[in-house]
Amino acid sequence: MVRYLLQILAAALVVLLLFSCEDEGYMSSTDAQLNFSVDTVTFDTIFTTIGSTTRRFTVQNPYDEDVLISRIRLAGGDASNFKLNINGYMGSELYEVALPAKDSIFIFVEVTIDPNGQNLPMVVQDSIEFTTNTNFQSVLLEAYGQDFKLIKSERIKTTTWTAEKPYLVYDYAYVDSTETLTIEPGTKIYFHKDAGLYVRGNLVADGTFDSPIIMRADRLEPSYENIPDQWNGVVLYSGSHNNLLNFVTIKNANIGLQVGTIENEGYASLQLSNSRIENMAYAGLFALKSKIFAYNDVIANCGYYAAALLVGGEYEFYHTTIANYWGNYGSGVRTTPSLVISNVLIVENSNGEQISYNGDLAKATFGNSIIYGNIGKEMELGNNNENTFNYLFDHCIIQAPDTLNVSDKNHYINVMLGSDYEPEFIDPYNNLIYELDTLSAAKDIGTTRYSEIFPIDLLNKSRTADDGPDLGAYERIEK
Repeated sequence: MVRYLLQILAAALVVLLLFSCEDEGYMSSTDAQLNFSVDTVTFDTIFTTIGSTTRRFTVQNPYDEDVLISRIRLAGGDASNFKLNINGYMGSELYEVALPAKDSIFIFVEVTIDPNGQNLPMVVQDSIEFTTNTNFQSVLLEAYGQDFKLIKSERIKTTTWTAEKPYLVYDYAYVDSTETLTIEPGTKIYFHKDAGLYVRGNLVADGTFDSPIIMRADRLEPSYENIPDQWNGVVLYSGSHNNLLNFVTIKNANIGLQVGTIENEGYASLQLSNSRIENMAYAGLFALKSKIFAYNDVIANCGYYAAALLVGGEYEFYHTTIANYWGNYGSGVRTTPSLVISNVLIVENSNGEQISYNGDLAKATFGNSIIYGNIGKEMELGNNNENTFNYLFDHCIIQAPDTLNVSDKNHYINVMLGSDYEPEFIDPYNNLIYELDTLSAAKDIGTTRYSEIFPIDLLNKSRTADDGPDLGAYERIEK
């Protein structure tokens, strides 16, 4: 008797479930078509094994009736490089997903590309399949990745980094004293968050016009292209000599390039040429009691200082563009000048006491250069009146108040001040282009003393082909 009663209850339950399904009222047409916010989910270049940021898209029900998606599946299944999150469910396959009328759900996608030993970029593809009332639809997934050489918390012995594969630095790469890191033309070095390159020995990064060396963050999505503070930058410790950076781009760090360290004896020395240092949260070039010889460089777009030359030292900058139009990426308005030159640095220690570091400024020469930006005072001099303080601006445009006295020929030769001498950069705000426009006040007004020494500009154009050399790193040749 009990057995028959259980059979009756089971049958009643089946009938109830059938009627419940009918009551759901899902659209039954085999012509039902879901709408997708994209037809392809694309990941830009990502690093093998590290993964990517998450992409998302929406699946929309365009009808006035509820729709039941019979199955959503990743075509490659669990073996796929892609991973799904379907409205909160993590997995490669999900059945019977209810989608109310005129409603939508989110699908999140991420990808990891495994190294395959190839040196060329890789393309990984898959698709997400949707089955609705026997109707089949799909969304394509594609990712472009590249194998790399991982440098993680590594002390570098004398070695050469080549352009064969990109390098990815995690935590740090440290070049010990007596060791040399040589970086060949065309090499790309990507730094993870908070990573940096620290040099006590010697750094020789000698790129070419056709094959520059790139140092930047490892976030390659377009939205991160010019975002600062993604890594820690390059530090040359005091005692590190004969460093060379030629045709090198350093971007998107906190301090792009620090030359010299206050806590170490001696100085650091560097030749910096044909290079770009830009989009830094704090400073592009931060030098302490060091020696720098520079030409054909752009130092631009930094949250505090484009270039800070502190505690004395010896510095020469020729055909250099220092341009700071910070504002698109910072949370506040910049009030600090683009260029600071000082023979003193005052810092506060952990006890709240102020400590003063002083040093002789043997030389700070700027020839045929531009110091400009979007605040009224883009150059500041700090003299403690105790140490040597020698500086010279020779044929330069400086964004500074008219009250700056430039009559002393020991310090200023043919220096033009203020907005009457606007360099007219092509696009300093949006696309960060610091080449000169046709109406630039910097055209043809440089001295040939420097252009004869540096006759080719940063873009491989001749400075001797027209009426005179232009100021800054770029020569404008009118057609």
